[in-house]
Amino acid sequence: MKNIKILGKLKEALVSVLPVTLLILLFNFIFDPMETGDLINFLVGAALLIVGMSLYTLGSETSIEPVGGMIGSRVTQTRKLPLILFVCFVIGVIVTIAEPDLTVLATQVAAIPNAVLIGVVAVGVGLFMLIATLRIVLKIELKWVLLFFYAVMFVLAAFVPADFLPLAFDSGGVTTGPITVPFIMAFGIGISSVLGGKQSQDSSFGMIGISSIGPIIAVLILGMFFHPEVTESSSQTLTFVQAFPEYLKEVALALAPIVLFFLLFDLISLRLPFKTLAKILVGILYTYLGLTLFLTGANVGFLPAGSHIGAAIVGTNKWILIPIGALIGAVLILAEPAVHVLNKQVEEITDGIIKRKTMLAVLSVSMAVAIALSMLRVVTGISIWWIILPGYAIALGLTFFVPKVFTGIAFDSGGVASGAMTAAFLLPFAMGATEAVGGSIMTDAFGVVAFVAMTPLVSIQILGLVYRLRTIKSGRAAQEFAAMLAAEGQVIELTSAPDDLRRPHVHAPKLNELREKRKAQIRKLQEKRKVQIRKLQGKFKRRDGNRPSGGKQE
Repeated sequence: MKNIKILGKLKEALVSVLPVTLLILLFNFIFDPMETGDLINFLVGAALLIVGMSLYTLGSETSIEPVGGMIGSRVTQTRKLPLILFVCFVIGVIVTIAEPDLTVLATQVAAIPNAVLIGVVAVGVGLFMLIATLRIVLKIELKWVLLFFYAVMFVLAAFVPADFLPLAFDSGGVTTGPITVPFIMAFGIGISSVLGGKQSQDSSFGMIGISSIGPIIAVLILGMFFHPEVTESSSQTLTFVQAFPEYLKEVALALAPIVLFFLLFDLISLRLPFKTLAKILVGILYTYLGLTLFLTGANVGFLPAGSHIGAAIVGTNKWILIPIGALIGAVLILAEPAVHVLNKQVEEITDGIIKRKTMLAVLSVSMAVAIALSMLRVVTGISIWWIILPGYAIALGLTFFVPKVFTGIAFDSGGVASGAMTAAFLLPFAMGATEAVGGSIMTDAFGVVAFVAMTPLVSIQILGLVYRLRTIKSGRAAQEFAAMLAAEGQVIELTSAPDDLRRPHVHAPKLNELREKRKAQIRKLQEKRKVQIRKLQGKFKRRDGNRPSGGKQE
């Protein structure tokens, strides 16, 4: 059974990574081919991505997700608010420090020591995880929390140097990567299942979205005291032999606090059976090996390729950077491991109403738009304000018109889309293109992660708006259908209809199913009546045939 699962995950990973690999190879040969060594590294990196993603997704399903859910539900069952908030803060800090994407971003900024930047961002995530939990406890609607803290964020941004803004907005995206996403999502679902009440489905989403605000505010405050500089890009790249031990060590240090916290929590509270505990530990091992292979492949194989291709495209014609970037972004989202985790949980929590394929298609379009906007900034050098401010205004405005669950999913998706591949390929792609254009890396290249995190907020909520409009149409059709059934003389029970209509994003397909079922019943009744009429007609004909011929004589 486990071999079948591994083969299934390998197939999923192959389908995810192969399109972007072939696309990058195509652009490589069209513009300026890479050196043989870099090309071989890229191909080996793609193979490591496939194996690493398959092991990671398998391990995440059997370890990080159940661990997060169990800790979230168990600590909430104590009903001790100080303990719940303390655990939320500690988990937020631990999983953020464990996130490899944050380390990649920190190494690009020379003026701020890595430990300071990572520490400030981790505290920001911890505090806002605490706020996200309070929202669930106090039954506060997600949109009001988002409106308040985004207002605070933009007020702070007005007092920060312009060249620091892209870094601040990027920090919110990179903190939600392959380690934090499954754990925080499962933790939030565990809490909402205990405290969410009737609105537990709506409360299950939004924790990642709120947690992503914390790093942005923290880095904006940090920007008032530091002047950012970007490290010069080095021509020396690590080989796989050099990089693999480094990432083995890095991922081990990243996962160690989570594993130790879980083992301590299990010893004190959970006391899981040995078989369950062993299964979780094996899953953590899969996660460890998978994430190590994935990061090695992404950073050794894809990072140099991104920088090279970005510069090569600009050397031909800088304006074609926009459509090519959009195309790369549309297929690169398939290779983000955390995206598949999110889509799986969305499909499960919504009972299959929101399909994985639908989510992936919408996120793919979002990614294309985000990279197109990023490349527009690289080419023209326009300020990030011209895109970020209207983008978030539209996203926050949509929260008043879409079902609550879509708002939560949208703001969670924003953090999830900007994962490992964004940091390992798209950021170097933007930096290489910016250097070739002669722009500023700090103001023009940084910001790509921010756009990737912003566009899903709009696109997923537009999907929610479409669902709502369909539901209104389905609701009217259901009422018309009920009237039609009544006209047919059939007695029907519609006591569940108002409840269905109150939850349009969940029950619209069920209303359609009910409508088709009723239509089938009507067809059967009509056929039955036709048979009865034919029988009666035959009976009358036989009666008329048996009458005496002189029966009508006067």
